[in-house]
Amino acid sequence: MSDTTVVLVHGAFAESSSWNGVLTLLQDAGIDAIATPNALRSVTTDAENVRRLVDSLPGDVLLVGHSYGGAVITEAGAGNQKVKGLVYVAAFAPDHGENALDLTSQFPGSSLGERVRPYPLGDGTNDLVVDRALFTDQFAADVPLEVAKLSALTQRPIRDYALGEGLPAETPAWKTLPSWFIYGTGDKNIPEAGLAFMAERAGSRGTRVIDGASHSVMVSNPGAVAELIKAALAELA
Repeated sequence: MSDTTVVLVHGAFAESSSWNGVLTLLQDAGIDAIATPNALRSVTTDAENVRRLVDSLPGDVLLVGHSYGGAVITEAGAGNQKVKGLVYVAAFAPDHGENALDLTSQFPGSSLGERVRPYPLGDGTNDLVVDRALFTDQFAADVPLEVAKLSALTQRPIRDYALGEGLPAETPAWKTLPSWFIYGTGDKNIPEAGLAFMAERAGSRGTRVIDGASHSVMVSNPGAVAELIKAALAELA
């Protein structure tokens, strides 16, 4: 699918530069790719922003989502004829009505809840950030320390409403589109068992599990993520 563009969607407590390593490898391979900003306000509005980008691009699209970005691509890809596949990078793949909080707590192992800090927005909702002093261990334990420290300072807050919003699409995109999954056994945000459950439920065409990798698997293992994306593109060709 030489005319396919890869659209990378970051998740909560991250930002577009978290894809830099993956983007570099895809560009070196001659693959068109773009990392789009994610406002982290609600699944509905964040997915609509991704749809607008998809509509602006020529040709087909492969959507790639990290963490909460997985919920966004699941919604954005639903019923979209330009989207040909989905790659979930330590990401949520919710069904209709499911939300990130429920999927996180469905399996034991996440320590995220005790390490986030709320900031009231004045409308009854809160922005959430990972405690900056705890970010490295929680989010990026296998990332070089100086990089992880910078990530703690540049993390984008997510509105709590977004994490608790059930997936609007009655038919999530993974039920009609091929999907691929990659995640690490050292993920402290989404339990490994939960990621495995979502990959199996979605009928993943290829699942890569990286021993010891943190939630920031695209930063610590950009080569593995890029290779999975290239494999997905080859299978879609």
